[in-house]
Amino acid sequence: MPAKDTYHQAVKNALIKDGWKILADPYVIKYKDAELFADLAVEKPIVAQRKGEKIVVEIKSFLSPSPMRDFEMALGQYILYRNLINLTQPEYQIYLAIKDSVYENFFQRDSIQDITKINQLLLIIVDMEQEEIIKWIN
Repeated sequence: MPAKDTYHQAVKNALIKDGWKILADPYVIKYKDAELFADLAVEKPIVAQRKGEKIVVEIKSFLSPSPMRDFEMALGQYILYRNLINLTQPEYQIYLAIKDSVYENFFQRDSIQDITKINQLLLIIVDMEQEEIIKWIN
């Protein structure tokens, strides 16, 4: 099993504060001969008899000297996980959780905005110090 991301616990705590229930930590994605590990699977319970919303969260810290390289790796992993989740558990959506400063300083670049839009990247922006979700981007 891979090591947990630097911000794993902060994102997990932020989701719990926001009313999400942790279903799996990590979430195992199995398809044919592939077995991969996303960081979290969570569910937002809803009142009434409908089922809650379920999401998979992949957490990325963007700590290397090259945020573009971090983005390449995160985007490839996100797309791979999204495709396998669509094949195995299509009721889940996958989100990429990132630190608010990474969003402000890197994800606001025009080129990154375009790539994010083309690839329909779903984002959770988290204040890691306060362990709070700042923004959901669908």
